[in-house]
Amino acid sequence: MGYRAGVVGAAGFAGIELVRLLSRHPEFDLAAATSDALAGTPIAKAYPAFTGVTDLAFSTHEDTDFSAFDVVFLAVPHKAAMGMAPDLMAAGVTVVDLSADFRLKDPAIYEKWYAPHTATDLLAQAAFGLPELTGDELAAAAERRAAGEAVLVGCAGCYPTATSLAAAPAIRAGLVDAVAPVVADAVSGVTGAGKKATERTHYCFANENLEAYGVGTHRHTPEIEQILGLEGRLVFTPHLAPLNRGLLSTVTLPLASGAAPTTEELVELYRDFYAASPLVSVMDAGVQPRTASVAGTCRAQVGVAVHPAGMIVATGAIDNLGKGAAGQGVQCANIVFGLPETCGLEEIANPV
Repeated sequence: MGYRAGVVGAAGFAGIELVRLLSRHPEFDLAAATSDALAGTPIAKAYPAFTGVTDLAFSTHEDTDFSAFDVVFLAVPHKAAMGMAPDLMAAGVTVVDLSADFRLKDPAIYEKWYAPHTATDLLAQAAFGLPELTGDELAAAAERRAAGEAVLVGCAGCYPTATSLAAAPAIRAGLVDAVAPVVADAVSGVTGAGKKATERTHYCFANENLEAYGVGTHRHTPEIEQILGLEGRLVFTPHLAPLNRGLLSTVTLPLASGAAPTTEELVELYRDFYAASPLVSVMDAGVQPRTASVAGTCRAQVGVAVHPAGMIVATGAIDNLGKGAAGQGVQCANIVFGLPETCGLEEIANPV
């Protein structure tokens, strides 16, 4: 028997992607998937792709006893997770949260962008879940769990993941100006906005349309700044594209004074940086990532080039539901439970 796993908020896009990944995971046994709206409905009835895969039905949040579970994934809206995590951890359950509730280290920043934080004690101890960049936090969490503690992981968001994977190697190598603004323009598929349709995400408005939104006000801004150390100088603009899945972030980074790498040197630097990261691929010089090449997976593609205006242009492509949400959650859980980080995540995208 493997580790007993549950998903709270399993009927949403990220939640049902967790169900898909955990249903065939070799070490995590999916034992409960909750949805108050669909309680009692077989998963395969709501999502026919699961026909012949699972007989599990959705249960309610309140009526599901998670006390005997090893890990619970929270795929719930922001502000809901911080109300659920304390009781789960008090019962000895490890929590992997896909919302923003345990990402930002400073509760004052969380309050500025979301609401007052009601579980600041857990916020202080939560491991940030972006394995390629915060592996030390996840390794420490794994040690605590092995010692018998319940641990908490706040998984990185989709835009911060693609943007940070693209920009981090250059920034950490000291190649980027320490004062000038960094510009990130990112494009996401419609599933990134959640399951409930709005005037922006309704098919008739989203199809055949591309638009920026949250300009200068998007909540992922402080998270990206926290990861990359860019406090107060990130210009982040997200865009909505008529895609189901996929996210591409293009980051323009001004070169530090005296830095003059070639594109080929940057590619080698990036490949060295991600040498121990099996789910990140650095493209050859002159080749750019494609969302279609990572859709349906937990993989990321990164490209980098030198611009003659004294800039580095770095690009990152992920699946917003995969590496940007559910896949990242499973990857973090793998690490916390001492499993290979790619366990259950070996899928490659459809080639065409």
